[in-house]
Amino acid sequence: METVNVISISGGKDSTALWLLAREEETENMKVIFSDVGHEHPETYKYIEYLQENLGEITIIKPDFSDRIMKKREVVQTKWRKDCVPENIIDQALEVLKPTGIPFLDLCLWKGRFPSTMARFCTQELKVIPVYEQIYEPLFQQGKHVVSWQGIRAQESRKRASMPEREMTPEGYEVYRPLIDWDVYDVFKMHDKHGIKPNPLYTQGMGRVGCMPCINSRKDELFEIARRFPEEIERVSDWERIVGLASKRGSATFFTSDERGHGIKEVVEWSKTSRGGKNYDLEKIIALDDVPTCSSQYGLCE
Repeated sequence: METVNVISISGGKDSTALWLLAREEETENMKVIFSDVGHEHPETYKYIEYLQENLGEITIIKPDFSDRIMKKREVVQTKWRKDCVPENIIDQALEVLKPTGIPFLDLCLWKGRFPSTMARFCTQELKVIPVYEQIYEPLFQQGKHVVSWQGIRAQESRKRASMPEREMTPEGYEVYRPLIDWDVYDVFKMHDKHGIKPNPLYTQGMGRVGCMPCINSRKDELFEIARRFPEEIERVSDWERIVGLASKRGSATFFTSDERGHGIKEVVEWSKTSRGGKNYDLEKIIALDDVPTCSSQYGLCE
């Protein structure tokens, strides 16, 4: 049975090192894929183009929620009316319940909410299922053995530290994690070794690359995103407005509403506070107007 090695990249340091390792080992039958969820920073999309120009072809996976949004419209027109939802709420939902072509936003329109730490449906709906349906299933139908290369490192979390280097999944494909014992310096050494620049976001204060921002962003991460890329905050704020109109509640927030605030702009204000969240951190306020040209958590500016 022929083996196809599927290498998933995100534009981040680990997945790029993974691809470089596979090339270094002269791995045969490689299929490199990128899941475009429509919620990455523009620099990441440019970086994906850079990798294609320097390393080879990348298959772009893009989820489509058009059918599910159309079915949601039917639910709004029938069940919502049956449930006595006010007509103005129904009208505003129907106005925005149209596919935008932006997977992350379309997913949230369909769900009528954003994902959260307690309902993290984003990874499954935007990456796992589309990759399985668009890549793995066709390969299975061709009688191929699929090996999914994953750039996971034990150093990242306790959960990841417990993952084996290789395992079979119930779906029938093999998972391979060759970077499991690597540290972050091994990752950047692999970039240097092959003359491939890391994603520029790593020299712009970002510790990780992916969704901008991620629903799991830490306080310091959100502060850094807001002071460097305010346009990303504005984009998400607009998405909150749109998804809120598609919600029966008439409101939707990117981060769960709690003591940090309601809506991403209030949470950004919270990110400027000191521990406890009640008073602004003077150092952070000063830092808002003093953004360094190069800043890296990994020493890439030295």
